[in-house]
Amino acid sequence: MRNGTFMELCDLLSPALKHQNTKMRAALTVHKQVAIALWKLATPDSYRSVGNQFGVGKSTVGTAVMQVANAITELSRVVTLENVQIIVDVFAAMGFPNCGGAIDRMHIPILGPDHQGSQYINRKAYFSMVLQALVDHKGRFTNINVGWPGKVHDAHIFRNSGLWERLQQGS
Repeated sequence: MRNGTFMELCDLLSPALKHQNTKMRAALTVHKQVAIALWKLATPDSYRSVGNQFGVGKSTVGTAVMQVANAITELSRVVTLENVQIIVDVFAAMGFPNCGGAIDRMHIPILGPDHQGSQYINRKAYFSMVLQALVDHKGRFTNINVGWPGKVHDAHIFRNSGLWERLQQGS
């Protein structure tokens, strides 16, 4: 990841991740929380290994990952990589007229939750959460929606997404 991208991500997440120092300990900086979370999510390292890498405990790693993930979830932004008309024109040249992206979903296997477990069992009979993603003509993600229980139908997820709302508004 480029330094500028990392700094922009930290700036966007700063309001949700900024903590005050206490008499007992100094709070982790936003930069360190984001770095810990990105490292953990990008590598198969254990919490202990990531904690050793950053000089924090394994429970601090878990907390940082959850707080960063929650902050990203609450941050609702649309990523526009190019002019939408360019994307539509390229898809038209590929034989897909009036297409602004390719959308699909996938089931991410999870451990069964303690509450409402039956809602997370998908049609293949395993616990999952659904990730819906939209990509442009170059395969770059332009919209991601994640967190729906595995039992929820694709159309319901799409109709309740921010992407659907923006399409209805014409934006």
